[in-house]
This record gives sequence, C-alpha cells and structure tokens, in this order.
Amino acid sequence: DRARRSRAWLIQQAVEPAFGKALAQAVVALTNWLVMPLRRVLPPIGRADTASIVALISVQLAATIILTRFANPGVPLALLSLVVASLQALLRSILMLYTVLIFVYAALSFIAQGVRSPATAMLASLCEPVLRPLRRILPAVGGIDFSPLVAIVGLTALRILLG
Repeated sequence: DRARRSRAWLIQQAVEPAFGKALAQAVVALTNWLVMPLRRVLPPIGRADTASIVALISVQLAATIILTRFANPGVPLALLSLVVASLQALLRSILMLYTVLIFVYAALSFIAQGVRSPATAMLASLCEPVLRPLRRILPAVGGIDFSPLVAIVGLTALRILLG
C-alpha cells in the first residue's frame, strides 16, 4: 500500500499535474512522513525529485524483501538480486499503472466527450506526455486516435520484456 502511494507521488512529480487537486494533496499528505526527511539530505537533480525516487525505491525494496522472506523462508537473501527484483517490480508496476490510466483516459474520451472534470484533467496531465509524441507519428484515421492503443501495446510489450 505504501509502495502504491509512493508510486503515485513519483508519477505526479514526473508529469507535474495541477498541484491543487485533491488526489495530489492526499498523496502528498500520505507520503510526507517519508519524503520530507529525505528531502533535507537529498537535493533534486534537475526536474527529478531525488527524495521521492529514493523513498519509492526504498519502499519497493522493503516490500520485495518481505515478500521474498515469506515466499522462501530460510533461504539466504542476496542483496543484488533483491535490488534487481525490486527495480523490476517497480518498473512493472509503473508500466501497468500507465496502461490502466491510458485505457481509462481513452475510454472516457469515447464515453464522455467534451466533459471536463478534475479527474479528466488529472488523467490528461498524466497521459498526454506519453500520447503526444505518438500522435505526431500516427495520424488520426477516420477521426479515431490510435495513439492510446499503440501506447498500451508498447507498455504491455515492455512489461513482458521485464518478465
């Protein structure tokens, strides 16, 4: 659960949605206990919030250690394999989250055309950085935008490659 909240925080940091939104404020409130102390010692690098990234990786590593310990009690843990497994799990989770977000965003564009709400604005701020480059390459055919489909196929392929 903490890993999921940290992932949401990192994604929102990466794509800079409107900060005044209730979801963003809730994520910040739930993750401040971990991120704020790290922020005192880890300065940002460019646009990357290193404190949030370190917090996210740390929570994922802890979750991987706990799950590995329960799945294989008594087996010694190799730190390098745990770090690699944690990073793979984190990347798979981020790819899956983006797959779901893009699917919901595309479905809303068909179901609720022209309807603006804080939720659709947040989805747009999260999905458009992924979809915009694809739209430059893929023209709309018959008024249908295939960029979400291509993005979902690409994200799924990346998830499969990660194992």
